[in-house]
Amino acid sequence: MEIRPILSALMRSKTGAILVAVQVALSLAILANALHIVNVRQEVAARPSGVAAEGDVFHLLARNLRPLGHNEELALQKRLAAAARAVPGVVSVAQVSQVPLSRNGSNSGFAASRKQENSSAIAAVYITPDPLIKTWGLQLLEGRDFTPAEIVEIDQNVTEEFPPQVIVTRAMAEKIHPGGGSALGMPLFLGTGEGAQQLQVVGVVERLQSQGAEVGDKGEYSVLFPVRLTGDGDTLLTIRAEAGQRDRVMKEAEQAIRAATPDKLIVRLRTLDEDRDTRYRADRAMSWMLITVSALLLLVTASGIVGIASLWVTQRRKQIGVRRALGARRIDILRYFLTENFMITSVGVMCGVLLALGLNQLLVSQLEMARLPLPYLLGGAAVFWLLGLGAVYGPAWRAASISPATATRST
Repeated sequence: MEIRPILSALMRSKTGAILVAVQVALSLAILANALHIVNVRQEVAARPSGVAAEGDVFHLLARNLRPLGHNEELALQKRLAAAARAVPGVVSVAQVSQVPLSRNGSNSGFAASRKQENSSAIAAVYITPDPLIKTWGLQLLEGRDFTPAEIVEIDQNVTEEFPPQVIVTRAMAEKIHPGGGSALGMPLFLGTGEGAQQLQVVGVVERLQSQGAEVGDKGEYSVLFPVRLTGDGDTLLTIRAEAGQRDRVMKEAEQAIRAATPDKLIVRLRTLDEDRDTRYRADRAMSWMLITVSALLLLVTASGIVGIASLWVTQRRKQIGVRRALGARRIDILRYFLTENFMITSVGVMCGVLLALGLNQLLVSQLEMARLPLPYLLGGAAVFWLLGLGAVYGPAWRAASISPATATRST
């Protein structure tokens, strides 16, 4: 087919062609980046927390309404943990200061040297006197778990001096001392300056997300301390139930906890699945919003192409009739409009690719987004080429169906 007649016709109807090309370019730029963001958010939301079989784990927070002394609170914590362990279907129980994905807890700064002015990493601090690695099923890569002799009982109203032994995540070890090598025995300090406390790394776990579950490696900066802590009246127990028994165990654990002490307790239960759902609720909402916007953009773009093509068919009825009278077949008319639309869409796609890269660069610089992979651009281009051909096919078929007598009749 001759391209020159198509270009000549487009030059006489520049406005419609420009509008379609601009619409395709804007839609492609937004669609590619929106789907990339959706995919990134889904990958972030699906990250493993480090806790094995999350669906079997729940947390129980017991708050005593009566002020307790250090020894009395210690006794209560041990009594509540023992009551939870006695519930049928409980695999393991550990007292802990906070839980991953909960968006509630504490962080501390850690450094590789006392000479540093700033911390090397801000990490989530998990304080536990129990076998937390067993309860959560954490993967121990190096070293060992805490020994009973290393567990220290501390009243946080009296001192904040923690024992030196710690277990860190692999991401934390690599952040403090990049370059590989064993993390056991590496220099690690709680805080900075001359007053920083030197710590001893006795174990490294593969991963354990922080309570904030931040995006990137910093979401796995975590440190475990072997401490039984008192001073706030709260006892947070994390409990692993047998597979499929979690909901029943939750009810019975609450009853056992309340029966373990004559004091009145405020008891709150929450599953790790609920923590994950709450943590990524906003991400899922944004993903659905972007998917909806993308679908609307495709619909609007298709409608625009149909509208312009239908207008051109109406305007060119006499020309189509003349061509049919001179021997043009239906397939020739159909191919003419499909080729014309493909050319317009191609211009829009090329501009859209450049615009998508520019928009992504802005997102990378301002919001620390990941760079847009090439498959999103290629996939977006293919989508709009197919969308353009599909949208113009109806008007093009109607044009090809026009008879010479009808098209050339004077109005």
